[in-house]
Amino acid sequence: MTELGPVAWPPAPIRTERLVLREPEARDRAAIVELFTSPEVGIYVGGPRQRDEFERALPEAPKRRPGLFVVGLDGAMIGIVTLERRDPEHPVHVRPGASEVELGYMFLPQAWGHGFAAEACAAALEWCAGALPGDPVVLTTQTANERSMRLAAKLGFTEVQRYEDWGAEQWFGMWSTVALSD
Repeated sequence: MTELGPVAWPPAPIRTERLVLREPEARDRAAIVELFTSPEVGIYVGGPRQRDEFERALPEAPKRRPGLFVVGLDGAMIGIVTLERRDPEHPVHVRPGASEVELGYMFLPQAWGHGFAAEACAAALEWCAGALPGDPVVLTTQTANERSMRLAAKLGFTEVQRYEDWGAEQWFGMWSTVALSD
């Protein structure tokens, strides 16, 4: 993944009815460790990271990373949403040779089932549509991840194709505020 490009970063925090999307802060470190080392979270993203290794590698103070939003609820981090340029070397694109933004998200298990991911991702997509008008946004998830498949549909992603990668069937979809031309 690469940076978003000509976008002023960081944006002002994005506020929804219940959530705040913002840059990571030092106070988020424990929740970030929990998120990336959780066996439940890791099921569809290559498995959890080893806690001791991840804690050693994670800086005490977060570095600025354009496209990374921490999702906060009542001041506590419950997940992350990312908007990043898709690797041009990736074999699957909606516009070969052109750039597209990829949406990613991970939430702590205690935040699942409350609509937080849908609320946060919708806010991030709205921000992206204003910051990068006309850029399609793509999403990849394993077809076995039923929750993620439902979220993609709820957010308005349409299937582009399915393919095999990382030993599992992947679903690749697109979201756009404009129609793509060939």
